Formats: sequence, C-alpha cells, structure tokens
Amino acid sequence: MNNLSNPQMMPDSLNEEEVTKYLQEHLDFFERHEDLLTDLRLPHRKAGSVSLVERQISKLRQKNTELETKLRDLVSVARGNDELSTKIHAFAMELLSAQDPMHKFRVLEGLLSNSFSAENSILVLFEEKSNEFDVNDSFLIYINRNDTALKPFKTFMQSNEPRCGLIRKSQKDFLFASNNEICSVALIPLGEECCVGFLAIGSKDAERFNPSKGLDFLSRLGDLIGSALAIR
Repeated sequence: MNNLSNPQMMPDSLNEEEVTKYLQEHLDFFERHEDLLTDLRLPHRKAGSVSLVERQISKLRQKNTELETKLRDLVSVARGNDELSTKIHAFAMELLSAQDPMHKFRVLEGLLSNSFSAENSILVLFEEKSNEFDVNDSFLIYINRNDTALKPFKTFMQSNEPRCGLIRKSQKDFLFASNNEICSVALIPLGEECCVGFLAIGSKDAERFNPSKGLDFLSRLGDLIGSALAIR
C-alpha cells in the first residue's frame, strides 16, 4: 500500500518528488479535497498571491493568448503566400506572352520593380550581345560564362541554389558598380548551373535578403525566368 494513502503510515516529512509522484498517481485528489483549490495560495508577481484555481485560469489565459498569436501569424503567412502565388501567376502569364527577347527583358524588369518591389535588379546573361539591344542598358549584363570577371561567382554558379545576404566587394562592384547603398542581395540562378545566366536583386535594407529566410520563392522565380528566357 502507498504510504501517502494511509495517514497512519505517512512519514514525518515528504520531499517534493514524493508529493509530485503522489499527485500524479491520484489525479482525483483535488476533486476529493475541493476546499484546497481556494485555500492554497500561490505567489504571483502582480497580485501578491492567488488561489490555485486563479493561477490555473491565468495560465490557461496565457496559453490561449499564445495560441491566438500563432493563429494570427499562420493566417498572415497564408494570406501572404496567396498574394505571392497570384503575383507569380500574373508574372508568368505576362513574361511568357512577350514575343521577342528585348520585350521579355523589359517585362521582367518592370515586373520585378512593380510587383516585387525590387529596388535594383541586374540580369546577367551568358551570351554575346546582339546589335538589336541597347548598349547602355543598365538592367542587362552580357558576358561570356568563362570571363574572369565571373570568378567571384564561381561557387554560387556551381551550387545551383539562390543565395541571400551580404556579398563580396568584387561581386558588388561587378553587379552594382559604384552604388554603395546596396546592403543585401539575392542571387538567383537561371537554369541548371546558371546555364542561361543569373539574376541579382539588391536592396538598401540589410534585412530584405536575409540568409535565414526561405529560398523556395526565389528558386521558383529563377526556374520561371530561366525557362522563359531560354525560349528564343
């Protein structure tokens, strides 16, 4: 027989482990001793002391508040994802409807700026520049894939995955020249191992392209743009 269930056999003192074990084994204890629920007083930082019932209610309210916050966050994320999905769909439809390469470039530049708030975008293409394109176009960089200027991007190009965050000075100088306001950058491969090229999006906000943020959206954006540009 458990010593705690027989008052005549109870020891002079109990440690916390024994009390805890007893209560766990006798979950109906407070049902049989309801008066203790209000008689027991627990310390409380704001109210001095409260009854066990009040403390439980307080804990439940706190947990309920935390769950409501999580639910609001989930709803916000769901709405954001829905808006993003709508934007990507519209982006794809407009980009794929462009008939010639230059039109695609203009559509791409406009959509990045208007739909995705891209402050500074650079499209790097691994091909020779055609005479039909504007030589002074600041959005486009035409370059041979084996050009030594691309050496700082070698690891990125081989990884086949987007990268976010700070970039080296040599990379920044190649992409954004003397623009010292760029604080964070997203590098997005276009095609397998950047077979088409890559897209760079720069921001003045150091947290805009944080490495801790998800890269799924950037990967899908790269797949879409790479496929559209590969069709000439």
